[in-house]
Amino acid sequence: MTAARKAQAKKACTREPVLHNVYHVRVIGEPGVVPVAGAWVDGTTAVFLVADPEHRLTGVRLSQDARIPGDQLDFHRDGDGWRLAVALPPVQRMEYLLEFRYPDGGSATVTDPANPRQAPGAFGPKSVLEFPSYRPPGWLTAAAAVAGRDRTLAIPARSLGGDIEVRTWAPADAPDDEPLPLLVAHDGPEYDALASLTGYLAAGVAGRWLPRLRAALLGPGARDRWYSANARYARTLVTAALPALAGRLATTVRIGTGASMGALAMLHAHCRYPDAFDGLFLQSGSFFCPRFDAHERRYPYYQRVVRFVAGAQAGGLPDRRVPVVLTCGAIEENVANNRLMTQALRARGYPAELREVPDMHNYTAWRDAFHPHLTRLLGQVCR
Repeated sequence: MTAARKAQAKKACTREPVLHNVYHVRVIGEPGVVPVAGAWVDGTTAVFLVADPEHRLTGVRLSQDARIPGDQLDFHRDGDGWRLAVALPPVQRMEYLLEFRYPDGGSATVTDPANPRQAPGAFGPKSVLEFPSYRPPGWLTAAAAVAGRDRTLAIPARSLGGDIEVRTWAPADAPDDEPLPLLVAHDGPEYDALASLTGYLAAGVAGRWLPRLRAALLGPGARDRWYSANARYARTLVTAALPALAGRLATTVRIGTGASMGALAMLHAHCRYPDAFDGLFLQSGSFFCPRFDAHERRYPYYQRVVRFVAGAQAGGLPDRRVPVVLTCGAIEENVANNRLMTQALRARGYPAELREVPDMHNYTAWRDAFHPHLTRLLGQVCR
């Protein structure tokens, strides 16, 4: 999904949502609680209630990306509130917003005021309904995690019109001259803030199920322009940013990672500079092709992305066949083009695998896929 589409989806008026004095939110596993409003799972059904005792709303609609058909998203009036019941989609957790509609024709898209559980995202928080099958990764609550040390630097990128901002992470006891693997992450600050990337690394190093390693968290800059199969960005990344990091930090192998457009940019860099990375971890890559992604045609760099993807799938992948692990939501809109890219990689002889996860295009889904999928790739590349 492009930033332009996400930004459009984020727009909402500033009208305050309707609130009731007290909300009782039914939480999974608490039988006997009668909800006034909230969201919960009832067998194979997800139920949403919005309290509206003063009848200030003319309608409520569920905003979600879990492929629930559009004709099933409107709530119906139920006493002093609004109710919606839908069949559970094939995911384990669901992020959503509520669209409130008012008599004057206005509307507001907001988080569920009766649901305290939220997930952060690049465009703000969303309410979350977790299904009974969902389990967050165990490393989030690991008892041990190594202390880390962060540093920041700005790498000049004149051809891009701005610096590449980088924050590095390493175990606190790792001197700069200790040769260690380097994980290079597009959208690195967001990956860390919204998907706990360095928390995962700290827990894994402490638990010894990850090797000692460092991370370079690359700021996205002008993200759509930089990450959209941009030859100038790939050249700056490989000929300026990576050497600048190597000049400060002793490095053994490099693993590139990114999500969405960041994943596309990592594969593009590998295609142009095959010696840059020794492994790739690509999440929900935006590998646009007209067959599946014609709806993205208004994205300003769509044609450039399509040309690169078509070329890669038609034999343009380089001879240096590094290990590649891809993850993608099993029903998200990028899954079809990720399947095609995985097939192209395998046909070219790459040790590539696609892991489809029961979630959608969001940072929690990407976080939850770190272990075991990134863990296994790091073990393979760093041995």
